Amino acid sequence: MVVEDKMAQEKDQNEQQKKKVMRLSDEQPAPAVVEEILGRTGFRGEVTQVKVKILEGRNQGRYMRRNVKGPVKVNDVLVLRETEIEARRIRSKVTKGVYT
Repeated sequence: MVVEDKMAQEKDQNEQQKKKVMRLSDEQPAPAVVEEILGRTGFRGEVTQVKVKILEGRNQGRYMRRNVKGPVKVNDVLVLRETEIEARRIRSKVTKGVYT
């Protein structure tokens, strides 16, 4: 009886550790408002790079660059699953094959 209880406890602890490892971060999704549209990126220009301000969470008030797929405009609210990773800058001014 005692051995079975210990085994059950160890099994529960192992499952809890696996759940912790599987999560990318402990943060909840955070809303962010689009402050500025920086440009288009991606092979065919299908991704828009924007500057957002995080409204809630651990990084509240922080400005960061993010890539957004789909239509987006200034003052749109995005829900970010994580707020640690920032997108790389767009290096060239080539937009959909046209130099600007």
